[in-house]
Amino acid sequence: MASVTSAVQRVSVGPECFFNRELSWLEFNVRVLEEAENPENPLMERLKFLAIFSSNLDEFFMVRVAGLREQAFGESAPQDEAPDGMTALSQLKSIAHRTQELVARQYHCLRESIGPAMEAEGFQLLRYADLEGAQREQVDRFFHDRAQPILTPMAVDPAHPSPRYHNRGLYLGVMLHRTEGLGPKRLFAVVQVPQVLPRVVMLSGGEPGRVPFVLLEDVVSAKLPDLFGGFEVDSWTAFRITRDSDLELLEQESDDMLKLIEDRLKARQRGQAVRIEIAAKADERLAALIIDEEGLQAADGGLEGYSEVYRIDGPLDLTALWELYRLPGFERLHDKPFTPRPPRGLERHGDDIFAAIAQRDIFLHHPYDSFDSVIDFVSRAANDPRVLAIKQTLYRTSGDSPISRALIAAAEAGKHVTAIVELKARFDEANNVSWARQMERAGVHVVFGFLDLKTHCKVSLVVRQEGGGLKRYVHLGTGNYNPTTALHYTDMGLFTADEAVADDASALFNLLTGYSQGHAWRRLIVAPDDLHRRTIELIEQQARRAEAGKPSRIFAKLNALVDHHVIEALYRASQAGVPIDIVARGMCSLRPGVPGLSETIRVRSIVDRFLEHSRVYVFGPDDEAEVFFSSADWMPRNFFRRVEVMFPVRDPALAGRILREIIPVYLADNTRARVLDAEGQYRLLSPAEGDPVRRSQQEFLAQRPESTATEPRESAGAAS
Repeated sequence: MASVTSAVQRVSVGPECFFNRELSWLEFNVRVLEEAENPENPLMERLKFLAIFSSNLDEFFMVRVAGLREQAFGESAPQDEAPDGMTALSQLKSIAHRTQELVARQYHCLRESIGPAMEAEGFQLLRYADLEGAQREQVDRFFHDRAQPILTPMAVDPAHPSPRYHNRGLYLGVMLHRTEGLGPKRLFAVVQVPQVLPRVVMLSGGEPGRVPFVLLEDVVSAKLPDLFGGFEVDSWTAFRITRDSDLELLEQESDDMLKLIEDRLKARQRGQAVRIEIAAKADERLAALIIDEEGLQAADGGLEGYSEVYRIDGPLDLTALWELYRLPGFERLHDKPFTPRPPRGLERHGDDIFAAIAQRDIFLHHPYDSFDSVIDFVSRAANDPRVLAIKQTLYRTSGDSPISRALIAAAEAGKHVTAIVELKARFDEANNVSWARQMERAGVHVVFGFLDLKTHCKVSLVVRQEGGGLKRYVHLGTGNYNPTTALHYTDMGLFTADEAVADDASALFNLLTGYSQGHAWRRLIVAPDDLHRRTIELIEQQARRAEAGKPSRIFAKLNALVDHHVIEALYRASQAGVPIDIVARGMCSLRPGVPGLSETIRVRSIVDRFLEHSRVYVFGPDDEAEVFFSSADWMPRNFFRRVEVMFPVRDPALAGRILREIIPVYLADNTRARVLDAEGQYRLLSPAEGDPVRRSQQEFLAQRPESTATEPRESAGAAS
């Protein structure tokens, strides 16, 4: 297919035409922080966003910053070309500067906004030194009964080497001097704050309407003299180390991928330190000991403008705020609960989900449509005597995965069951290893895909005996087979019995299990085989339409847009006059609205109650539009290092719903949408005078009945 560049004069695309992906991700986390700062959000939801900001930042340092560090200070080469031209070291310096600003802003929000609001609602953060009477006795009893038996004081001297601080573990560093007995005259020691105990220790016996609590590290610090008998405490400080946690796998290292992953998970706790968080008023001698021991860069370490030391004015590790968020009895401080509804097309068919799918394709929009229908699809297949086989991809599952349990039940019932379990799903590896072991024992054929490619596509295939032959039913989705995240992430999916889709799905599983290749894809567009080329072709088709004076359009809703080849194709399409709307939740390296380059491109991001996770791509005006869902973002990793699927919405009625009922709602959001400008700034929209308030997620929820609240996952950035 001819390139549009032959007809459209190509504008020179240099590094200045791209935003840096890492700095763009930080700006996404700013939008998360803005939700914590927003007083219009319920108080507990603001607390949630503050915790999510912290967990997102942890993952960013463990993976992205760790990778840049290896490039800057080691011999590692970048995995992908950086079209913005920034070196690894320049990125690290910019990240450090921006992160220091954002962390200060996060703690300002806690101290000056959320903290006072919590106090107004009766929450009291107390210090051990302030406790009296029954409350002091309660905390003392808690320490002696639950904490002290777990705690291990660790001296650091030539006979006691420095411990390897666990990744994201909370520690107290202590300077002591001996008053009696054995030991050196002066001593440096550490105590790990137990992760098996609650960080927030709730107290009883307070004033009516008050909710008193203390932090575990404050209790432990107050009891340091009890842990170091014969010594007096000169000073102490809390600190926390973040380590490189990206699992690198080399094919030659092992012929047992399951064991290899298990070994690497153990090594994750011992990775290279990439960041230290330490109390702002820490004893400098104490801080220097820890920083030097871990080989971290301090502000005075010789790299101007770069420091890996974060001085924290407040409690370390605000992911602990989840414990307050989950306290019962404060429902009025949360978002209004909702109940997902049955998807249209299933409500009239009772228990016969296969009859409903056989009649016509069924569209799913989670969390507004219940994920129970997806669970039912697999569980009913497991119990249906006419079902002969089930094939399933699993990227991220829940701890108590009903789909994994259904696969186990199906195998135990004698069905042919195949599960493609992705062991390299970052930070879900342990969970997936556990389920893989259980399914193998039950007789499921467990396959781990490819060592050098993550299996990220979301596909479920059921083979059923009907009449004199076999009929196949397929579920395809943009999100994971995880009922927990399905309540809190927006995703889209499709049930279909289309034979062409079923043929492609069967071929996909054959590729994943047996390297079977050569299939001519009829409906599915698959990475790394063809997705990148087809995406650019679809963009270029619209450019040619615009050149010919025909109506054209591109719409993309995705999590990240960083592939520079796709971005350059979008620039060329914009120069041809194609109207382009991008809804990018997270990273966006494309610079919109630049005269002569990207004048027709508009980029927005929506951060709200639910994590926007669906990938939707539309090419062409409504009456001629090709509508696709996909598991893939427009990133090099999705195009070239993962098995991904983009699949069409061919039913005209369903495509019409996407075009008329969903996309316009996203584009009309003037409450939680931020618009990206050519300088890289996101501007939060607000309704113009006289305009109605439009909030896309609330509009999708508007028809949903009330129900009991559900518990969210603890991160808004990890999922993919």
